[in-house]
Order: sequence, then C-alpha cells, then structure tokens
Amino acid sequence: MIELGPVAWPPAPIRTERLVLRKSEARDRAAIIELFASPEVGTYIGGPQPRDELERAVPEVPGQRPGFFVVDLDGAMIGMITLDRRDAERPGHIRPEAREAELGYMFLPQAWGCGYAAEACGAALDWFADALPGEPVVLDTQTANDRAMRLAAKLGFTEVERFEEYGAEQWFGVWSSDTPSS
Repeated sequence: MIELGPVAWPPAPIRTERLVLRKSEARDRAAIIELFASPEVGTYIGGPQPRDELERAVPEVPGQRPGFFVVDLDGAMIGMITLDRRDAERPGHIRPEAREAELGYMFLPQAWGCGYAAEACGAALDWFADALPGEPVVLDTQTANDRAMRLAAKLGFTEVERFEEYGAEQWFGVWSSDTPSS
C-alpha cells in the first residue's frame, strides 16, 4: 500500500475522455473476481486464481485502500490500477531505501486493444504527479509481455534494468513527472 501522507484518499473521481477512475464499490466485486480468475489476464502474472477461492476471499467491497483505482467505462468496471510501494525484498529499485511507488494494472480481456490502459494509467500517473510532486514511479513486466512493454514505452517509462524473477526475464523501468505520460 502506498503511503500518501497528506493526500486525501480516495480522491475525487478522475475523468478522462472515455473513463472514470474511482474508488471501488460493492458492484465491482464480480469484475474483480473475473480479473483474477481470467486465464488471459493471468498469463504474465502467475496464472489465474481459482474462482471458488476468490469467491470466498474477495470482500464485499474489494480494493478499499489507498492507491487502488477502479477503471470504469460507462458505469461498469473494466479494470483496475494500483499505486503501491514496491517491496524492498524484490529486485529492481532506483533508490537505496527502496519502497518506490509502483504502478500496477489489470484489465478485462474484452477491454484490451482499445487504448483504455494507456488512457487510465496516464491519468493515474498525472494524478500521482500532482499529489506527490517529484516522486518517481516504477513498473516491471515480463519482457515476453509485448502489450505491457509497448504501454510502458507509451507512458514514458525508461528502462533501468532487466532481471530474472518468477522464472522469467523482467523489464524494470521508471517514470517521473518530468516525463509526459500521454
């Protein structure tokens, strides 16, 4: 979870041309379960999770924490964005004390290929730059994930290093508010 200090959470909904980034609500539970149970979504994040376990584990209102945005299209959740502190034990850091803000995102397969991830992640990065000026954001993805690699470049992340984690080569990059996100 990200420490937001004096930043109020949740922020007012963030509106883009087509999307709304907002706090999670009870109506999002089914879409959250679908995200984590989807074989397509799970391809580069360790595989899908069993739906029956998710049904038991996911709270009535999922994602009630600082740094968690639901991506809403026409009143329905199509994905999620997280801004969390990167675990100091993981490889990939840009400062000695670690704990950098890390961008994460997942979208339902039916929302892929429409530019929603770029639009939503760009809006989240812009919000973050306003909320915590000068704070860099990191991202990592498997190098085999072509879509994520293209999105990282489009958002303005620059490569810092590559390393092996979870049995695959990972790409690790950094973004700063000095870098345009769209």
